[in-house]
Amino acid sequence: MFFQRIDPSGSETREVRPGGEHDPSSPEPGHGKSMYLFLKAKFVVACLFAVAWTTMSVWLSFPWLHELASVAGIVFAVIAITFIAYVPGFMNAFLLSTLLLDRRPPRVALRTCPGATILVAAYNEEAAIRDTLISLSRQDYAGPVEILVLNDGSTDRTVEIGSETIASLEFGANMTVRIIDFGVNRGKSAVLNDGLREASHDLILTIDGDSWVKKDGLRKLVERLFSDPPDTQAVAGAVMVRNSRENFLCRAQEWDYFHGIASVKRMQGMYHGTLVAQGAFSIYRRKALEDVGGWPECVGEDIVLSWALLRRNYRIGYADDALAFTNVPTTLRQFALQRKRWSRGLMEAFKAHWPLLFKARMSTLFVWWNVCFLPLDLVYTLIFMPGLILACFGYFYIAGPLTIAVLPLTILWNGIIFRIQSNVYRREGLVIRKNPGGFLFYALGYSLLMQPVCVWGYLAELFGLRKNWDTK
Repeated sequence: MFFQRIDPSGSETREVRPGGEHDPSSPEPGHGKSMYLFLKAKFVVACLFAVAWTTMSVWLSFPWLHELASVAGIVFAVIAITFIAYVPGFMNAFLLSTLLLDRRPPRVALRTCPGATILVAAYNEEAAIRDTLISLSRQDYAGPVEILVLNDGSTDRTVEIGSETIASLEFGANMTVRIIDFGVNRGKSAVLNDGLREASHDLILTIDGDSWVKKDGLRKLVERLFSDPPDTQAVAGAVMVRNSRENFLCRAQEWDYFHGIASVKRMQGMYHGTLVAQGAFSIYRRKALEDVGGWPECVGEDIVLSWALLRRNYRIGYADDALAFTNVPTTLRQFALQRKRWSRGLMEAFKAHWPLLFKARMSTLFVWWNVCFLPLDLVYTLIFMPGLILACFGYFYIAGPLTIAVLPLTILWNGIIFRIQSNVYRREGLVIRKNPGGFLFYALGYSLLMQPVCVWGYLAELFGLRKNWDTK
């Protein structure tokens, strides 16, 4: 595994009852009122910094703009440079300033732990279901726990191995475990909705059948749900890569989860608007799930569900210290199919919940942020990547010396993210194994692989091509 245990750590000692309230804007221990910026003030500061950075970028780019316009026309030059430099610069500057201002309320311990139902969606997980069940059997959660393994018509030995594992493990006295075997494969959303109807408790967690949940993961996810503002209806856990040493592709994805995905979720969670409570490890309040009709039948069921919750003005948080480790794709084909599915899920979310673009809340910025992904990926794939090839032959109209100007912010961004993430894992009693090769590819070449695949996903959704959740 990517991490190894070195020292245990606990949560804050302050206690609240389930459903109890506290001031979500109160400063953390050690931060006086004079040092604390309230959430809206942080948002304004982050926006001002991002605008200032973008304004400076525009000013510095005038020579680049004029040179490119002289050979390709002003319209092409403006579109290309906007999505190569200006928009990514704004995003990175906003993200950087938000992370530097992050002082969220501490996670607090619960005096009494409410019951929780864990839905484990599994399709052909014979190689991983045993480890997933072992990790769940070791959870230190004190309240009642119901584990429902939802077999979605697997054609391998998932049910057999799952049954053998359940019989061989010693689950806590507070835990009940059973397998619900659906003979026909119907898709993840269908089995999750059936599991929701079977669930006995008001807290619903989803975990993929190939995930390993850290011993305190369930407890910390529940504690974060009750520590956030009272109208928080879902919290995304922190999902990291488990099989990072399998090959070079997995090593690069380790950094994507550790730096890219985690930092974006941290930023969105700070403003209570996490856009994806991922199915691999998240918690929801049952009533909120029922209010939006459960998981929709689509390939991006988790993002579409999350946007449905946000559309109801619910909050979605992020628990950076509630950790689960998942197996990522090991082949280029599996990786491409997964990222294609994620891109199609984003398009599905826009089609189902476009009114979110006009919600008067801070997290609306992140929805518009996602609007930019399509032109960003298109420009990167169709303009910037050919520009890199031209630069190899001495033509620097698109990719040249001026594009290096983004490196200082990129270096600073990665340094701050690494420091934040390292502090989280140190508090969790975990250490990071060295992976410089994976980071080098992630920083310099990962986008060359990922963004064309995203474009493929957008086009597949736009043209209504056949959908298939499976990526194996």
